Amino acid sequence: MTSTAPLDLSQAIAAELPYLRRYARALTGNQQSGDAYAVATLESLLFDPAVIEAAARPKLGLFHAFHLVWASAGAPTSLQDEGLAARAQALMAGLTPNSREALLLHTIEGFNATEIGAIMQVEPEEVAQLIAAANREMTAAISGRVMVIEDEAIIAMDLADIVAGIGHSVTGIARTRAEAVTLAAKQRPDLILSDIQLADASSGIDAVNDILKEIGPVPVIFITAFPERLLTGEKPEPAFLITKPFSEEQVRSAVSQAMFFASTETLTS
Repeated sequence: MTSTAPLDLSQAIAAELPYLRRYARALTGNQQSGDAYAVATLESLLFDPAVIEAAARPKLGLFHAFHLVWASAGAPTSLQDEGLAARAQALMAGLTPNSREALLLHTIEGFNATEIGAIMQVEPEEVAQLIAAANREMTAAISGRVMVIEDEAIIAMDLADIVAGIGHSVTGIARTRAEAVTLAAKQRPDLILSDIQLADASSGIDAVNDILKEIGPVPVIFITAFPERLLTGEKPEPAFLITKPFSEEQVRSAVSQAMFFASTETLTS
């Protein structure tokens, strides 16, 4: 009888790949460089599948393989060292090594301390220390003006409260594409938090693209109940993406990460 194990493993990797790509681009700050590391991870697994075969589950093995590639490359950020990326490089130099990785693995990807320890090859106790250091250092590093584009009033208020609670100011809340463009024109935000589908059936993606054309590059975080729809690799995609329902910790982490980078590739809805 022919074994189906290799096919099953390939299917498992394919199912988790969108989330690896999300994690990779959050680390690097943009789609191009993040996806390059995801591809390098897949190439390493073709050469040595033992890394993923030995893992407790495929997702752990996939992320561990990524970290082997990431560590061997020196854990860089964006490929382009200019503008906001250059500022990110300077700020990164003052952070505790491996702290951002641990924070993202926990808050955005949902791994626990034991799983993060297996991915990064550190003790779970050290993982907790790294996460605490990242929260402390990144929150203190940057503060700015944040604009919220969200049509559900309770969610919008929650986002605004979380943002204000970590030292940022909120320029306002927009419920539609038109409101968002008007609000951004009144006061230029340093970061945009945007839902994908808005009150009048307009698109948060379109609203963000309109704004960026007028004010230039600023970091953007998209929030959606269906992240897989924006993680297909078939068109420009956001570097920072939060899944609904979200936690306060996820928003805090994503805002801190995004403030380090320009996430402004033009998207298509």
